[in-house]
Amino acid sequence: MAVDSSQSLAKAADAPGARGRGRRTGDSGKTPGRLRRSLSTHWYAWSMVAPVVVVIGVIIGYPLVRGLYLSTTDANEANVERTIGMNHIPATYKSVGLDNYTAVLSDGVFWDRLTWTIVWTVSCVAISFALGLALANMLNRKLAGRSLYRMALILPWAVPAFVSVFTWRLLFNEKNGILNKILAGGGIDAIPWLNDPTWAKLSVITVNVWLGVPFMLVAMLGGLQSIPGELYEAAEMDGANAWQRFRHITLPGLRTVSSTVILISSIWTFNMFPVIFLLTRGGPGDATEILVTYAYRLSFVVSPRDFAGSAAWGVIILALLSLFAVVYRRALRKQGEVW
Repeated sequence: MAVDSSQSLAKAADAPGARGRGRRTGDSGKTPGRLRRSLSTHWYAWSMVAPVVVVIGVIIGYPLVRGLYLSTTDANEANVERTIGMNHIPATYKSVGLDNYTAVLSDGVFWDRLTWTIVWTVSCVAISFALGLALANMLNRKLAGRSLYRMALILPWAVPAFVSVFTWRLLFNEKNGILNKILAGGGIDAIPWLNDPTWAKLSVITVNVWLGVPFMLVAMLGGLQSIPGELYEAAEMDGANAWQRFRHITLPGLRTVSSTVILISSIWTFNMFPVIFLLTRGGPGDATEILVTYAYRLSFVVSPRDFAGSAAWGVIILALLSLFAVVYRRALRKQGEVW
């Protein structure tokens, strides 16, 4: 006996309790928009997230919009709104369009700072990643006192960054520093760690690697512990040596974790203001000055303070990091990583 399937499906769809019925707009024939459906379905989640969104909007959103606006003006210390004693002086700065961006991008200072910032970022991230991965592999094995070693290696991360930087500054002191005293004991002349451009660059990289290795270590150790041990046992039974197991099991297993921590660490290092400022203040001269420290110098050090120029530098830094994140994400997608 033949069954009219089209009529049966139509009746089932018109049933009051039919699953998936989504028309709530009466006879208009229009379905709710995606945002409206999301709000009606996940209203509790949105209500929990709303306070955080508001706080982030106030703390980050307003300064960002304000910075974008100032970057299109000629605002400086002499023409902004200010109060001197009982006198209130209104702002007199005016819009200049994109002149600040043109001035920054056509200035050789920007390209010099950008080159060193890229060298600084790549060096710190690469060395930190390599050391973190090596230490994580060692601590992933059964060792006597493994917990003690882990605590000792994570300690630099627990200490506030400014305390670590000041400690390293004492170690790098050319006359009374411990490092030069050790070298003097071996008959080696003192090294001007922070007074020579080349040594100063090596010094700031060393300190930042010291601060960054614990983060890499923790992330890599977590990734290693998520790799099934059966894979290593099977590979060992098939005759794979240690290098082959590391290349074909460990590295692919850490791909997701490593791609994430490299991106985060790159952004952190690119904007690592405390290490540069507290250790060398961008010196000697301007040898170790990166983009963010120069933007700070324009806004708080030079006279008159150039608020518009500093804002333009900040917007350019944000654009560079956003571009890097987009390109990096697309490269990961091509490799099959989606996050």
